[in-house]
Amino acid sequence: AMPFAASRLAYHPAGDTQEALYAQERARLEQLRVRVISTSDLFGALTYAALNPGEGYGTLRVIDPLTPGRPASVRDVVIFKRIPNDLSHTGGIITEQPQTPLSHVNLKAKQNKTPNAFIKDASTNPRIAPLLGKLVYFKAGPDDFELREATTQEAEAFLERLRPTNPSFPPRDLSVTRVRPLSELNHGDSDSVGAKAANVAELRRLLGTAVVPDGFGIPFWCYDEFMKSNDFYARARTFMADPAFRSDPAVRERVLNDFRRDIRRAPVPAAVAAQLTSLQAQFPTGVPIRLRSSTNNEDLPGFNGAGLYDSYTHRPDEGNIERTVKQVWSSLWNYRAFEERDFYKIDHLTAAMGVLAHRNFDDEKSNGVAITKNPFDANWPGFYVNAQVGESLITNPDASRPDEFLVSRIGPQGEYEVQYVQRSDQVPAGTSVLTRPQIDALVRALDRLQTHFKRVYEAQNDPKFAMDVEWKFDVQGRLVIKQARPVVD
Repeated sequence: AMPFAASRLAYHPAGDTQEALYAQERARLEQLRVRVISTSDLFGALTYAALNPGEGYGTLRVIDPLTPGRPASVRDVVIFKRIPNDLSHTGGIITEQPQTPLSHVNLKAKQNKTPNAFIKDASTNPRIAPLLGKLVYFKAGPDDFELREATTQEAEAFLERLRPTNPSFPPRDLSVTRVRPLSELNHGDSDSVGAKAANVAELRRLLGTAVVPDGFGIPFWCYDEFMKSNDFYARARTFMADPAFRSDPAVRERVLNDFRRDIRRAPVPAAVAAQLTSLQAQFPTGVPIRLRSSTNNEDLPGFNGAGLYDSYTHRPDEGNIERTVKQVWSSLWNYRAFEERDFYKIDHLTAAMGVLAHRNFDDEKSNGVAITKNPFDANWPGFYVNAQVGESLITNPDASRPDEFLVSRIGPQGEYEVQYVQRSDQVPAGTSVLTRPQIDALVRALDRLQTHFKRVYEAQNDPKFAMDVEWKFDVQGRLVIKQARPVVD
């Protein structure tokens, strides 16, 4: 409150204990004219935030996900007026809406080493608008950005430095020909059912079926048999060799759309269809089944593939489950997924789609994403959590704002405390999406999960290792862990 400090210093009550003390002493602090700033105020007035600092090149374009147009490519720096639900590989990302670090957009940016920043009113910013439509260099720095015109030579040289030297062929074990329950699977089965299904099976062993859904893993063999029986591999070889397909993103998008449509319409071989029918019969009548993509090129250390592929819910009135399984299989050929594999020289024909099948959870009370470390300050161990009301997505947010908070060991005795970065706009002011007992239950699960998967991935000595965890609380208030994958950082 001293005159020389009053406009320059502020007291920041960080965590539950300090916020409670501030509430008790508020009148006294106001009387003494001590300036106080909350965590949400620190972040709420931002006009710029670098979610993933870095640099890139591309043609500067403004894209509204709701308006059709040429798809974005790795040779574009894109300004999004709305945060997109999916995203192909781009040279740089600017959003006019604030993001959270756990959005699919930012997970993709981290994986691809793509600069990603929130810049308020970016498309009309006088430092940006004159460069629209031009080839630019974009740098997202910690406190500000740099944007300037660039040459074709420096842009192409930069892209080639990012790409792998040699092609890669993701492992796929086609010797496993049987749909298997999760009780028979573990992390080591990722080569036959994909890392997502294998990691959920590992979670089931760790946390039990009260927290992790029980279900089945549909192996790569089923997808491979389907593709061979319909001659789809040969068709893919033909269109991938077409010069127009290789050079024109709009042609690629159209051809891949047609290919996915035909995959969804094609017949399933009898041996595969019989297994899918048997799987469906294992679920009680009237229960919707969630069918989730589980490929051999996602959820891996160094390549998480967030948002590349699609999952679907099979409803009881939709007939045989093979219809919905084919929707999941077809998503291996999404435009954004193809572009990602192509940039990283991952062979498209050895990429394979497994499927994780479990009971669907309707009418969830809350859902969210967490990472099992403190991304803002490694000196304070903890967890970073985004929480949303109901079924609104965290990873691909709509117009609603989630709770965003840290749980770290900053209590007076070194205990976990909660620091809210922002509060959800879907709950009454002063309240939060999760109750404190729910946060405690989530933290206990995250603590066990981090310790276990450090051993699984042989990362006990890696201080940067963390898992990206999707969770929910159902209508009965029970915690459900949906998936876990290594963080790409």
